[in-house]
Amino acid sequence: MKVILLDDVPKLGRRGEVREVADGYARNYLLPQRLVLPASAANLKQLGAIKQQQEVHSQRAKAAAESQARQIEPLTFSLARQASEEGRLFGSVGVSDVAAFLAQHGVRVEKRRIGLDEPIKALGDYTIAIRLHPEVTAQLKVGVSRG
Repeated sequence: MKVILLDDVPKLGRRGEVREVADGYARNYLLPQRLVLPASAANLKQLGAIKQQQEVHSQRAKAAAESQARQIEPLTFSLARQASEEGRLFGSVGVSDVAAFLAQHGVRVEKRRIGLDEPIKALGDYTIAIRLHPEVTAQLKVGVSRG
């Protein structure tokens, strides 16, 4: 079944694209969730308007992400934590700590956007990537010292 995507669907495509999907997938998931429209002649005529809306939405999202990146870049997250003689922390610094720090400074970021694969468990200086938009990534400096 040919469908027009009304929203970005992971592993399928972006808003405004025309895709071929299995009938059951479209009928049982995509259509009830209002993620797609059937690719009829009338709906294909509206495709230009859908793509135009997508472009405007994308530009606004990118501008908002760039604004957030400008807020994040000058920040430095400094922590004092207890550590062993070898420099290993008794606890760790995780995504929740970084998200809380950013929230204190007026920047709301979803935890899943913070690029910290594993918690920080040693003293030192780190740079954490924060993916705000597919095209915009901010770098946050984190310093962990003995406390």
